[in-house]
Formats: sequence, structure tokens, C-alpha cells
Amino acid sequence: MAGTQSPEPVTSPVPVNPPAPWWHHAVIYQVYVRSFADSDGDGIGDLPGITAHLDHLVELGVDALWITPFYRSPQHDHGYDVADYRAVDPLFGSLGDADALVARAHELGLRVIVDIVPNHTSSGHAWFLAALAAGPGSPERGRYLFRDGQGPGGDQPPNNWLSVFGGLAWDRVVEADGSPGQWYLHLFDSSQPDLDWRNPEVRAEFEDVLRFWLDRGVDGFRIDVAHSLIKVADLRDQIRDSDDRTAPILTDEGALVDPHVEDEPMWDQSEVHDIYRDWHRVLAAYPGDRMTVAEAWTRTPESMARYVRPDELSQSFNFAWLSTGWSAEAFRQVIEDTFSALDPVGSPPTWVLSNHDVIRHVTRYGGGERGLARARAGTLTMLGLPGSAYLYQGEELGLEQADVPVEARQDPIALRTGEVGRDGCRVPLPWGGTEPPYDFGPGVGQPWLPQPSDWAGLTVAAQAADPASTFSFYRAALRLRRLLPAEGIVMATSDPAGVLSYTRGDVRVVLNTGTVPVPLPAGDVLIASGPISQSGLSQSGSSQSGLSLPPDTAVWLRGGA
Repeated sequence: MAGTQSPEPVTSPVPVNPPAPWWHHAVIYQVYVRSFADSDGDGIGDLPGITAHLDHLVELGVDALWITPFYRSPQHDHGYDVADYRAVDPLFGSLGDADALVARAHELGLRVIVDIVPNHTSSGHAWFLAALAAGPGSPERGRYLFRDGQGPGGDQPPNNWLSVFGGLAWDRVVEADGSPGQWYLHLFDSSQPDLDWRNPEVRAEFEDVLRFWLDRGVDGFRIDVAHSLIKVADLRDQIRDSDDRTAPILTDEGALVDPHVEDEPMWDQSEVHDIYRDWHRVLAAYPGDRMTVAEAWTRTPESMARYVRPDELSQSFNFAWLSTGWSAEAFRQVIEDTFSALDPVGSPPTWVLSNHDVIRHVTRYGGGERGLARARAGTLTMLGLPGSAYLYQGEELGLEQADVPVEARQDPIALRTGEVGRDGCRVPLPWGGTEPPYDFGPGVGQPWLPQPSDWAGLTVAAQAADPASTFSFYRAALRLRRLLPAEGIVMATSDPAGVLSYTRGDVRVVLNTGTVPVPLPAGDVLIASGPISQSGLSQSGSSQSGLSLPPDTAVWLRGGA
């Protein structure tokens, strides 16, 4: 129409650098469901107990929680033997309780990551029961790794593989007619038969399980032993230094590989990456930056990085950081190797010092006052690094590995081998009070694993009121971490022996793992893991000249040279 001006075209600016997904820089808190909080007085933690204590996580300052398996299970491996991936075990609540937990967490600004266990099912899973009933050569057995035995009458296992939990990785079944039958593979407990991930039915089933929980609003998945799904096709013997069937496979740090064997036909096979490319496509169809994190005990940073290529998983646990001894030089090497491996694939790193499978890092670092000082210093150093940090429940309280009496141990590693096992890092949290169960639940007496009698000063209630407590230290560190710039770090090149330092933006992180104090660089102290030594100068001013950093201590500084 004459005299009418055309409207200006409407355009939407395209950001040059779109915001990073939430998990790139998140702090994620691991909840071991049995040991976090009990709502019904049976001595075992549950989903309503978690929901009732989400305010603790908000107060602490984390971004997300990862919950260990709560699915229907015979509990031979405390939930890592899953009988139904779409149902909540009555021990922990109901499906409605799971929905309520996710909803409440989202209301509080917390993301929720759930565990998925794809390497194996429970021996009580409907699929495995059907496999036992159907017999050799059936489609039902084709979902698992059943094989005929070797030797006369098939009396010997199909190969020489050992279980992570001790002993052989094979058990023989009795067929329907009562005769000795085939063997099935279980890299873990005999109640955890391994699935055959070359079977399309297995792959389709787990993609459906992912969708089931994504539809219920979960924000991501932690993938149990993510590097184990594919084994070499011919299930050949492992080349070993020794045929000792009692040789431990689980290291003190919890590594699910044998450090004495380089040949690993059951771990980290290249075909596993095809599975995770399919999983990536499943999650990409959902809004909200859904994520995955792999538990993959690989041997090198480069093999870890293959799991987090752009079309595969979001993250992989950086177990090299957890496994490193108390050494500035060793920590420096892990940092440099991590970034060197991950930068080419464009993935952010992860950092972790403890979880439900390893000795708590206060104890690993020597225990007592020195162990706690090192644990706080190591944590502060870790929290300054770019990427995601994973915390394990109880580390914010400075808990050590508990000494669980032999008669109370429940870990299948302990039951199969007689070794100590992992129970000591799984003892239920102390929330308040002066004696067990420390307000863990409404019941009286000890919970499912006994708590030490000297934890009264370590409870959440006791530490929340103490500005010098480990809980207060964690809370302060996490709040300061949110102020750190997103950019990467610059490693110092001239640190004295025993000292690690790096800068992130205008914040400098310094760690002293040595045996003597070292001069503290100039700058304002933002936070320190322990007391800073003084050389006649007050710490109240902005200048830090004349101060020194004691052994087993870390500090964040701002400003200065």
C-alpha cells in the first residue's frame, strides 16, 4: 500500500559464546542412599530421608546430587545388583517418593543425577531367571554371556578371568534337568551376571530405561563401570603375571583394574563407544542439558578422553586425581596430563577425591590431624580448578574411614575374600546428638553399619555452629568458588619443591605438600585450608608479605604480583 513503510526485520542476536551447560562447572554431591538419612526408623537410608535433608546440600552450596541405585534389588551389592530398573525398592520408598525427591530438588535449584548399572543385572532379574529356565542356545541366554565350560565334561570355566570382588569370574549353573550346565560371566559378584552388549535387545532395553527416568525429570546419569560393557568377542584368556585366583583386583584407591596386568580383554574395548554415541542421541532429544558421567577406570588420560568426545558422554571421572599420592609434583602432572588429553576433544575436566568405593581421603592422607589438614588442602586445591568437582557425602564433615567390625561387614568384597572391603567409607552420616545413631533416623541403636562412638563432635549440627569446622570450611570454599572466572588456569613454572601453584583469573591457588613452611606470595587471603604462619605481621591488612604457608596447607589469594 502506498505510503506504508515496511517494518524492520526482527532478528535475534546469536551469542558468540553461548552459555556453557550447567555441568561444565558444577559441584556435584554423591549421596550413598543407604547411609544418608533414614526416614522410617529401620536403620537404612531412603528417598524420603534424602528429600528431608536437601536443605543441607543447599546450605553447603552444591549444584547437584548424584544418588546411588535405589531400584528394586536383592541388595547383594547394596543396589548395584538391579532386578528392575524402572521400580524403586521398597527398602528405599516408592516411585512416588522418587518423583517427589526430583521435584523438591528442582524447587531448591538442585539437579538430580541417578546411577545406572548397565554392565550386569541382578541374578534375580526377570531376564536372568528366564535365561536359566530356557537353557543353552536360547534367545534368553543370548542376553547374557553364557558359555560352555572347558575340559572333560565342561568342568573348567570358559577362560581364566577373575572377579573384581575376588575368585573366579564364572559360575556354573544347574540345568532344568539337574545336570551341570553352562557357565555365566560375572566380573563382580556371582549375583551380578554380565550382559552381552552385542545383543541388540540389550541395547534397546537400556535406551528405554534412560528415557523412563528422563521422562521423570532426572538431569543425568552416572554410568557404573562404563568401560566394561564390551568384552573381546572370543572371550580369550587374560595374559596374567600369575594364576593366583586370590590376587586382589580392587586397589586401595578402588581401581577396577589389576595394576599388575596390562592385558585387559574385559575392559575399555573400542566398541563400547558406539553404545555411548547412541546414548548421546537419546539425551540430546531432551531439553535442559541432560548429562552423563562415566565411571571408567582407564589406564591413561587419553583413554579417559575418548569417552567424552563431542558425540559421546558428557564427563568421565578423573580417577588419576583421586589415586595420586600427597605430592605437589604428582598433582601438577595430573593437572597437565588432564588438560592435555581433554583439550583436543573440548571436554571440561572432573575432579574427585572420594567416593563410595575408595578409602576416604582423610584416611588415605594419613588420618588424624595431619590427614584432615591434607584433606582440606587437597580439596581447596581441587575446588580452584576449572571443570566439575564431585564430593562424597561425609567429606564435608571430615569423616575418616570407619573401622567396621568383622561381624558387621556387608560388602561382597569382604564376604568373598575376607578382606576389609568398602564398608568403612559407607557408614551412615551423623546428623546430630551425642551417640549413635546421631539423628540418622527416628530409630534407636546402631544403623545398618555401626557408627563410631567418637563422632559426636563431627555431626552436622555440631559443625554448623562452629566457624572453624570442616563443614564451615567447605561451605565457605564453595561460595567463593562461584566467584571464580570461567577461564582456565596458568600453572606456575618456578615453584619450590613441594609447592604447587596456579592462577585462575586474578586468583592464585597455592598448595604446600612439603615439610617446611614456604613464603606466601603477596595478595589478599580469600580462604585458607588451615592457619597461616605469621612472621611478626598481622594478617588483618591487605599485605601478605612476611607470612608463610605451613606444610599440608593450601590458600587462595587475590591480587599481588
